Amino acid sequence: MNRLMCFLTKNLGMTDLGLLIIRIVIGFSMAAFHGWGKISNPGRWAAIGGNMELVGISFLPAFWGFMAGFAEFFCSILVMLGVFFRPATTLLALTMLMAMLRHLSLPADDPSSGLNGASHAMELCAVYIALWFAGPGKYSLMPGTAKDQS
Repeated sequence: MNRLMCFLTKNLGMTDLGLLIIRIVIGFSMAAFHGWGKISNPGRWAAIGGNMELVGISFLPAFWGFMAGFAEFFCSILVMLGVFFRPATTLLALTMLMAMLRHLSLPADDPSSGLNGASHAMELCAVYIALWFAGPGKYSLMPGTAKDQS
């Protein structure tokens, strides 16, 4: 029993490996299943960017839609690589914040409205904020991003 408790409570020193796994899985998922569909379809940019009106920004909706696709696709690749990590996670967290606001503003009879609809964006927003604080870990292509171990 003592060995089991030791195993369950001991710091295994694998935080950097855990960060790498999260970066790759979340980054790939966002880029492939959300970002690519936005960045590869310029015809949708204005409609996507129109959601900025929720925060009082009504100019250049196509630009804001492009930025959502840019964040979800290109910033996700940067997150996977651990390159320009904090700017990338900042843009992704802001994009997820806008996605949350969109879902929360939908009419109640819409199936993707409310907290249930916003939950995925909320979860990812929390992950990006946590990654921003944690950093990419030592398994990153950006030199000097690992914490000093001395």
